[in-house]
Amino acid sequence: MKLLLIHSDFIEYEVKDKAIKQPEETTIKKGRLDEALTAFTAVEKIDEKSPSQSVKQTADEIIKTAEQLKVKNIMLYPYAHLSSNLASPKKAQEILIEIEYELKQNNYNVKRSPFGWYKSFKISCKGHPLSELSREIVPVDEESESLKKERKLSSYWNILTEDGQLLDIGKFNFEGHENLRKFSFYEKEKSRAVKQEPAHVKLMQKLEIADYEPASDGGNMRFYPKGRFIKKLIEEYVTKRVVEYGGLEVETPIMYDMDHPTLSKYLQRFPARQYQVESDKRNFFLRFAACFGQFLMAHDATISYKNLPLKIYELTRYSFRREQSGELTGLRRLRAFTMPDVHAMVSDLEMAMSEFKVRFDLCLSVLNDIGIENDDIEMALRTTRDFYEKNKNFLIDLVKKFKKPILIEMWDERIFYFILKFEFNFVDMSDKASALSTDQIDIENGERYDIKFTDKNGTQNHPLILHCSPSGAIERVIYALLEKEAMKMNKGQKPMLPLWLSPTHIRFIPVDNKFIKDCEEYVNVLKNISELYHIRSDIDDREESVSRKIRDAEKEWIPVIIVIGEKEKTGKKFTPRFRAVSIGDSNKSYSINELFELIKSQIKGFPQATSPLPTYLSKRPKFK
Repeated sequence: MKLLLIHSDFIEYEVKDKAIKQPEETTIKKGRLDEALTAFTAVEKIDEKSPSQSVKQTADEIIKTAEQLKVKNIMLYPYAHLSSNLASPKKAQEILIEIEYELKQNNYNVKRSPFGWYKSFKISCKGHPLSELSREIVPVDEESESLKKERKLSSYWNILTEDGQLLDIGKFNFEGHENLRKFSFYEKEKSRAVKQEPAHVKLMQKLEIADYEPASDGGNMRFYPKGRFIKKLIEEYVTKRVVEYGGLEVETPIMYDMDHPTLSKYLQRFPARQYQVESDKRNFFLRFAACFGQFLMAHDATISYKNLPLKIYELTRYSFRREQSGELTGLRRLRAFTMPDVHAMVSDLEMAMSEFKVRFDLCLSVLNDIGIENDDIEMALRTTRDFYEKNKNFLIDLVKKFKKPILIEMWDERIFYFILKFEFNFVDMSDKASALSTDQIDIENGERYDIKFTDKNGTQNHPLILHCSPSGAIERVIYALLEKEAMKMNKGQKPMLPLWLSPTHIRFIPVDNKFIKDCEEYVNVLKNISELYHIRSDIDDREESVSRKIRDAEKEWIPVIIVIGEKEKTGKKFTPRFRAVSIGDSNKSYSINELFELIKSQIKGFPQATSPLPTYLSKRPKFK
């Protein structure tokens, strides 16, 4: 970062023409600030390596100079001419916006001239020894280094077994627990960058589920009809389970004022991870979870101890987080994602721990029903040593519920706002781990947001808050399902989505065109047998050979394939090709009613929906 600091009687500017292809949008063409410290700035490539530290060091330098000059007005003026090694326009603008925010947080009156424009300007310099100063700032990631040192000193990585043994991960015998070994050392080393394309990426493209959107920001995906259908069913199922648990479904805004006194404290922790937008001369950030809206809603509510635990739920479509570009890949880590988020306000730690157990069971059940079983995931607990020592039996009970050893991270002192957190993590074919379900006991935000409930004695208290996502991000659930099937393919097994998530349950393949009408009859029978259950069937009426149609159905992971010829037309019985023995017996014949009952028994209790695609394959567009 290059800085030229001018103590000015005034500075005024006028916007002229575009200096870059996509300059910052602005309706303000002129600006002026009197009795100001004018900070001409040039953001450099080196600042991109550690943007948060660049923001901090630059803001600190400007504040130090402003204090010496005893000024409260600051003009931030982008001035590319100070450097020949400039950062990308997008990153430079983000850094300047965050510097502006940091200065405002320190009670300075800040104006920032618009980025990416040629501007004429007039400035009057005070003309004393401190009125003209130049600075070069090389960001040293002191914050990250201090955090690493802190975690190295106070973060301990252990394995906790079902019988209560606490062992350092270096001394635990991982034989029979290979995924736990991968997960444990992945977490300890904190290496998030992706060096190879995960297996699920080709599958999501091949199956026409999702793909990258080149016209959007990285980490924002397009979902094709099949993918949107699968995503919708998972969303509906998770919401159904949370509502049954007692979650009160709400909807809250996706953007919030960056200057809001409570919310700004959150942002200070991760300033470079937020999307920011400007509206009506105010700066807003896009939420990364439902916490903000739900907490503000709870702050305004009248809550009695009789209402506790108070469970508030939202399926955020979307949450936003500016993950680093090197971490973005497929559906595993996104910048815009759908997050089921259910918070519970509780009266005290005893109620919190009781509710924590209930939600632990909910998370396991939701993942298992979606198709991700205990064998597919590894568990992490994060807590303080003090909490562990006082509640060891409680934590061991959670391990027993999980039925295998877990990773536990402990600190000498509490680092975050929570005192206990669990995560269920999926380890993929690239040996990368991704958190799915999670819950936390938060002891800070009830007070920070001034949320209150009235106890039995009429006294107002701040609740503790549990943060839970029963499944994790919906997109990440699809990633885990696809990665799981990729592992099966690697072992020579047939991949298949859970039956209730398959866009097509049954594909009818006519031997020739004269049997298309018979296929239509069976499709209509399946539609009309019951209004409560949707058996999704289609017809491959394309001008292709039967063997080619069967191969294509196999590639599409169709669970049940039925070829219709004279024998099937006359006998009204079929010998289906079942993709998995768990669905049915491929050596047995079924009537259409028996087939209906067979599939109905396996999709019962899950969301029901008709197919998102035309019945006839000849009428379907090809997206990939």
